[in-house]
Amino acid sequence: MFRFAFHAVIVLILTLLTQIGGIAYLVALAASRACGLRRFPAKLTIFLLCYGSATLAASLVAPIFGRVPLSCVASAADRPMVRSPIYCLLNRNYVTPDVRDLANALAAHMDKEFPGTVTVALDANFPFVRGFPLLPHLSHADGKKLDFAYYYKDVDGTFLNGATRSPIGYFAFEQPASGDELPCQGRNDWLTTRWNFDALQPLFPAYRIEEQRTSAAIGWLTNEGVTRFGLQKIFIEPHLKNALGITDSHVRFQGCRAARHDDHIHIQVE
Repeated sequence: MFRFAFHAVIVLILTLLTQIGGIAYLVALAASRACGLRRFPAKLTIFLLCYGSATLAASLVAPIFGRVPLSCVASAADRPMVRSPIYCLLNRNYVTPDVRDLANALAAHMDKEFPGTVTVALDANFPFVRGFPLLPHLSHADGKKLDFAYYYKDVDGTFLNGATRSPIGYFAFEQPASGDELPCQGRNDWLTTRWNFDALQPLFPAYRIEEQRTSAAIGWLTNEGVTRFGLQKIFIEPHLKNALGITDSHVRFQGCRAARHDDHIHIQVE
């Protein structure tokens, strides 16, 4: 019973983290038993082979179900840079073709307006099954959502191309100043993903948002993104929206139960 529960927990964790990892684990478990493998290194090797094969298969099969992977290698054809290989290894880099085209067009526009500028993509969606949760996000479940990193500069005002404050692009927040709009002040929701991670903040470098590029990107999204690609919403924190002088109605507050959006830009299409 304990062994069954142990394997069930691993399958659950791998499924929540990668969507296909649980299946790969079960296949690897069956293969290990069929081959009489008992040593952990051999079992781990079998699992990695199964998981790698499943990940490759997912990239080939997902387009049949209406999703395509964002490239893990930035190139002239695939301009957005996925922030970390971990997103691709965990199968969190899938979007609909429309969202992929939007991301490529945004990156191309930014490269044209600010030569050499790299646009950084973060979490997208899993390859299969509408409604399957991409934790800890509340809405990345249909291929139509994608997060972008902000553009950053150092304390001297020098643009930092392709850089983010945290290694994965999340959880390094732009803290509001005194007098800024704070829509969630005083709330104590017990069921929420609006985590502040105060203990982590001193660990991140003192980069600041590069206003010119960030404003240009959001300006393109609220114009070309809306008219050409059906962009529906952009989520950023109210204090950043005000600081950047953004008034477009497509830029909204995500609510107090969702994660903070002063570490990334969330977009979604219709």
